[in-house]
This record gives sequence, C-alpha cells and structure tokens, in this order.
Amino acid sequence: MTDCLFCKMVSGEIAPDKVYEDEEVLAFRDIDPQAPSHLLVIPKRHIATMNDLTAGDAALVGKLFGVAQQIAQQEGIAESGYRTVMNCNRDGGQAVFHIHLHLLGGRPLSWPPG
Repeated sequence: MTDCLFCKMVSGEIAPDKVYEDEEVLAFRDIDPQAPSHLLVIPKRHIATMNDLTAGDAALVGKLFGVAQQIAQQEGIAESGYRTVMNCNRDGGQAVFHIHLHLLGGRPLSWPPG
C-alpha cells in the first residue's frame, strides 16, 4: 500500500523508533504516547482492519501478542501490568488503517478507557 503510513515504515521510507523487528513483525514507539511505555506492534504485511483478518492469519495475530509480551518484559512493565488494544475502524478508534496492537504501560491504567 503506497499511501499507508505503516507500510512506509516497513519499507524503510519512514524510520520509526524501532524496538523489535523480524521477517513478519515490526514494533516501534508511538509518536503520541498515552503512557510512559506506548508501543505499536504491526504485521509487515498490510491488513487494513481486524475485519480483514482470515483464519489463516491466526498465527500472525498470535505472534503480535507474543512480541508484545516480550517487549513488556524488556520495558520493565510486565510485572506491574500493561494493556494491549487493537482498534477496528473509525468508531473503534482506528486512525491508521493497517492493523496494529497498542502496548501501554508504565502507569496505572483506568477502565473504561474512553
């Protein structure tokens, strides 16, 4: 997707503040953090919304959560607690239409979130 912000990060056209990368997944710090630790974990393959996921994407989505768990350990927020969020479409709060898992922590998080 030539107009997708996150695809531009995957291709190297835009350089995010990376914290993790492998063949399938990229993780980086959010540019508008809502917590002391706020990172985004994305698949490198463009998938616009959660509604576009298929049964074949189950392992990839599971990997996003596994990477988030690993980063939470690295960030020192695993023991105190953290939140993972994946928004879907505009009313769900999705701003960039390339699925991404938010990882937030480093402070007490209230509920409901918004």
